[in-house]
Amino acid sequence: MSQNPLRLLLDVDSRFQRDRDQSPAFLHRRDRRFALDCEQQGVSPTPARWLEHMRRLSGPGSDDQAGHKVLRQWRRINSGFAAAGALFGVLTMAGLLFYDGGQRINITVLLAFVLLQLLFALATTAQSLMGWQPWHRLSKRLNLPPPGSALTPLQPMLMARAGHTGGVFFALTGLLTLLILLVIQDLAFGWSTTLNAAAGGYHRLIQSIAAPWALLWPAAVPSHELVEATRFFRAAPMNQTTAPGQWGQWWPFVVMLWVTWVMLPRMVFLALSHWLTARKASRLLQSHPGMQALLYRMETPTLDTGNQHNDADDLPDVRTQASTNELCDTRYLICWAGAGEPELPQQLTMQDSQILKAGGRATLAEDDQVLATLAKNLNQETSPAVILVTRSWEPPTGELHDFLEQAFEQWPTGTRVMILPLANDANQSPKQALIQPWLRFTERLPESFASVALLPPSPDTPYQITGASAL
Repeated sequence: MSQNPLRLLLDVDSRFQRDRDQSPAFLHRRDRRFALDCEQQGVSPTPARWLEHMRRLSGPGSDDQAGHKVLRQWRRINSGFAAAGALFGVLTMAGLLFYDGGQRINITVLLAFVLLQLLFALATTAQSLMGWQPWHRLSKRLNLPPPGSALTPLQPMLMARAGHTGGVFFALTGLLTLLILLVIQDLAFGWSTTLNAAAGGYHRLIQSIAAPWALLWPAAVPSHELVEATRFFRAAPMNQTTAPGQWGQWWPFVVMLWVTWVMLPRMVFLALSHWLTARKASRLLQSHPGMQALLYRMETPTLDTGNQHNDADDLPDVRTQASTNELCDTRYLICWAGAGEPELPQQLTMQDSQILKAGGRATLAEDDQVLATLAKNLNQETSPAVILVTRSWEPPTGELHDFLEQAFEQWPTGTRVMILPLANDANQSPKQALIQPWLRFTERLPESFASVALLPPSPDTPYQITGASAL
């Protein structure tokens, strides 16, 4: 399997999302068994080995393509930036070196353009380090992962990497165009500026810029005589005292200027963006909530009480003071963590039913939106009530407890919440053993706020949604 930290983060996050539908006891036994197998083999239980183990357990054809799909999308983005950069590199260099035989190519313009490219490269790297996203509109057009995805913190760096990829191809095709024009044309270089600049000061500037390659290629550092001889004025006729060959002696400096201050910085920043992306992806993987839970399950021994086949005479007292109530009439329903999919019983729906989804794969922001929507609607009801549909075989979670506590604080006083556990077969009532945890769960909530209700038996009525509007 690929050790790419970005691919590993995406695959692990996708696996964690799938595991949310499994019971905690099953996950604990499965991951603890994997940790013990690794200990026997003398290897560490890394996320990569855990993913391989999950693939073997799931069987052939079960590979999760989520990570591959996202990476393929980013490869297309990088390819698009590279193609655009290569095209603009050719056009830009051809424009900078346009020569019709009657004018000189101004070195000052080339210096200013190289400085601009260097500033662009620095700004692209700086925005990725600060987490700023000037590419926000472009990200929407490219249908990048929405907020809340595991890649959201990495998008500034990924976009910076795409920008540097385009910059590298811009520099490479620009250099290639420069070399081709040097061969097929007789280019004349000179320098000029509107400011009152002396040749000595301009020569010192050139020497400072050429310092990185002065020892490597001394011929690419223009002499003071060349600088003084190749100054030109736009309104003045061509200097007859300057030898024609001197106008072309600037080309080694132009080549090294482009290579050193345009191409090499882009390559360095591209390599840096790759390293920063991999480093942050590794950190996100280590701090992922699912990874913390996985490490806990692998390090903590499982305890099997044998409750499913207990034959002892003295069993624990699981009786509760709460009891089931009749289902009230209300048009507000909440399907918690995917309960009721793909269809709800017809008894739960009316013509004006409002069905909302919360928990499970829903984000915290979406849960808050459900609470706010119901708070507004319930204020208009004389007897506010809400039905919360759950799966009877899934035990109550702390996430649901927090959700209902927030509901108690936000919803009108006197609101009733009817928790409706559905059996695996919606035409049958859930077993009493599955209802007991939900009854005990309501005892931990504020008094008279929540109760457990059962669906009235209606075996002859097909279960379907008719005329309900899902929000």
